[in-house]
Amino acid sequence: MAANDDVSCCATQLIDGDGSFNVSGLDNFIKSVNLSSCGLSYAVVAIMGPQSSGKSTLMNHLFHTTFREMDAFRGRSQTTKGIWIANCVGIEPRTIAMDLEGTDGRERGEDDTAFEKQSALFALAISDIVLINMWCHDIGREQAANKPLLKTVFQVMMRLFSPRKTTLLFVIRDRTKTPLENLEPILREDIQKIWDAVPKPQAHKHTPLSDFFNVEVTALSNYEEKEEKFKEEVAQLRQRFFHSIAPGGLAGDRRGVVPASAFSISAQQIWKVIRENKDLDLPAHKVMVATVRCEEIANEKLSQLRSDEGWLELEEAVQLGPVRGFGEKLSSIIDTYLSQYDGEAIFFDESVRNAKRKQLESKALDLVYPAYTTMLGHLRSKALDDFKTKLEQSLNNGEGFASSVRTWTQSIMLEFDKGSADAAVRQADWSASKVRDKVRRDIDSHASSVRSEKLTGITTNFEKQLAKALNEPVESLFEAGGKDTWLSIRKLLNRETEVAVSEFLTSIVGFELDEETVERMQLSLRDYARKLVENKAREEAGKILIHMKDRFSTMFNHDNDSLPRVWTGKEDIRAITRDARSASLKLLSDMTAIRLDEKPDRIESVLRSALLDKNIVATSSQYASREASVDPLASSTWDEVSPQDVLITPVQCKSLWRQFQGETEYTVTQAISAQEAYKRSNNWLPPPWALVAMVVLGFNEFMLLLKNPLYLLFIFVAYLLGKAIWVQMDIAGEFQHGVLPGLLSLSTRFLPTIMNLLKRLAEEAQGNPTNEGTEQNSSATQIYRNQVQKPDLASTSITTNSSLSSVGSTSGDNESSSSTNLSQRRRANVAEADFS
Repeated sequence: MAANDDVSCCATQLIDGDGSFNVSGLDNFIKSVNLSSCGLSYAVVAIMGPQSSGKSTLMNHLFHTTFREMDAFRGRSQTTKGIWIANCVGIEPRTIAMDLEGTDGRERGEDDTAFEKQSALFALAISDIVLINMWCHDIGREQAANKPLLKTVFQVMMRLFSPRKTTLLFVIRDRTKTPLENLEPILREDIQKIWDAVPKPQAHKHTPLSDFFNVEVTALSNYEEKEEKFKEEVAQLRQRFFHSIAPGGLAGDRRGVVPASAFSISAQQIWKVIRENKDLDLPAHKVMVATVRCEEIANEKLSQLRSDEGWLELEEAVQLGPVRGFGEKLSSIIDTYLSQYDGEAIFFDESVRNAKRKQLESKALDLVYPAYTTMLGHLRSKALDDFKTKLEQSLNNGEGFASSVRTWTQSIMLEFDKGSADAAVRQADWSASKVRDKVRRDIDSHASSVRSEKLTGITTNFEKQLAKALNEPVESLFEAGGKDTWLSIRKLLNRETEVAVSEFLTSIVGFELDEETVERMQLSLRDYARKLVENKAREEAGKILIHMKDRFSTMFNHDNDSLPRVWTGKEDIRAITRDARSASLKLLSDMTAIRLDEKPDRIESVLRSALLDKNIVATSSQYASREASVDPLASSTWDEVSPQDVLITPVQCKSLWRQFQGETEYTVTQAISAQEAYKRSNNWLPPPWALVAMVVLGFNEFMLLLKNPLYLLFIFVAYLLGKAIWVQMDIAGEFQHGVLPGLLSLSTRFLPTIMNLLKRLAEEAQGNPTNEGTEQNSSATQIYRNQVQKPDLASTSITTNSSLSSVGSTSGDNESSSSTNLSQRRRANVAEADFS
């Protein structure tokens, strides 16, 4: 069995004041307390006694039930009507408490005592323990001690039921100075006298009281005067009900007990037998007639109300919308039928007449209540719609949000109060406060929704403003890679953020938000701006290699005036390369971490010393191993930079720089090749010392030419012929690819060229110039070039490789043997393409 503490008291009316047995209520009660699973392990405790003697109070304190108690400040009147049952909380085994309607009550009168007898007999028949609640000063009296009631009950019980030992626990209330030891014998003697005086059937002629009852007596202090003492004594008495069905317990005699699963059927049958016994069912005749007739009249008036045309029209109208004067119209209709009832029932018993009138009024109000709630629903909907419309108009007119909400909330609530007062029914005490609260909640909810929507829109607009003001400028600053990139970004961020926050605070003044909310929204906007910059930084960090190559290409291929460089041989490629790489390294250092907090760091100096300024050739393997062991980039974090602000780790920087060098090496190689080619094409004259030697050594020949002009003419002719041969054979172009390839090419073309010149001179002398010689010369020249192409490529590759070795020694980078071979192959391919 589950612990009783886990089950509530579940108080339920078992039998109402009219004697109707609540079958469904009992079944629900049994299910709620899980009584059916208890088997025989349960007990039933009932209490009877005079009206207003504190029976319900005693049961609540004794068993932690929630029976309704009398309010002494309102006077002494009937509190418990009929019979109520409840689960005793915290008592083992499962114990069911039964609170009976008080006896000798003025509500029923002196003629209507049948229910008292029936309920007392029912309690004695069904209970294991019956508490007889009585005042101490009533001991020895005849009526107040319930002696006539006990006498009748004892008599009928012996006739109707077989012997079943029930414990009668007399609880003496408001104990006086008289000791309990002196009161108990008197009480037992009275009970015995009642038993002896009761006429017994032949079967129980000599049956002693102890076969039917086990009499116990206890006393309690006054509850109002000695409340703490009363509670202590009740707590002690409560202990006696634990394990009450055990041998020697209060309910130790379990003869005739039925299983818990059959408790409901047993109780119904016992009540049926008691109700059908004519010796007990003696209600007053006038009360019975009044009851039947008044109920008929009430039912008739209720039926007429249901079919009343005025009511039906009103009910139909209220379904379509609010009805002005609804309450007054409905009250008038109800008054009509109540007045008719009063006129027809005026000659019947007043108490019955008033009771049935109350029932009629209650049923009539139950009938019209849905229409009343519908009316309030229309008022509620109208109030909310009006508020939405008025608020939107005010906001469109530029009025402040908070002031508009206050103004229209007060106006709409006053209008609703007038409408609910107009819908009130006089006969009912229905309150529209709950609907009014719902209206207020609806208004507050809509106002909150509109406020959130407006604030969200304002916030979104300023976020877009910040995005427009920050995204492109920040991206431009990152691409520019100036001296103080992050300083410029911080200034930009602070300036735009302050402008946006200032305008934002101005735009939300009309909402009258509390300082905490304003501060939170302001902080959110600042965080959004910062997040924009951080996201843009992360985006640009992903494209850093492209930016580095673009920066290198721009600075390497353009001079200080942003004009394209022409490699004439005077440029210092080493210095230009270093400057371009330094600028690219500056871009890389800017993008390694987010620097919005103005914290100093040494990232740029570390990168410069580790990547740009390092010595290419290690003097020894010992030095190389020592350098590798202290590599500042062999880490995944930067000093003085928090991990969440890191965009590119040191290891990634090292990898990016290696990739950057590999992809920009070709540009440097091309520049060196172009510079050397320019030097070769513009340096075909002999060196200056040779010219001086020729002047000194050829002085005599020069004087000879001056003395003999014929030599000058011969030299002039030879010059013209040589010039023609030079132009025709493109000697300068042939020697651009090297001396040996040039000689080989000229040797094969010399004789065809001489022959072609002589042929052309002869044709010109005859006046028949032709282009055949030119075409043949061009064809021969093309054949020669095809023959000498491969030697030219080989010689060019040799020259280019030697140039690469020279540049590699000045670039300041350590490259592996595999990288060198790959670079050589690339240069050879490029040279081959140039030659072709």
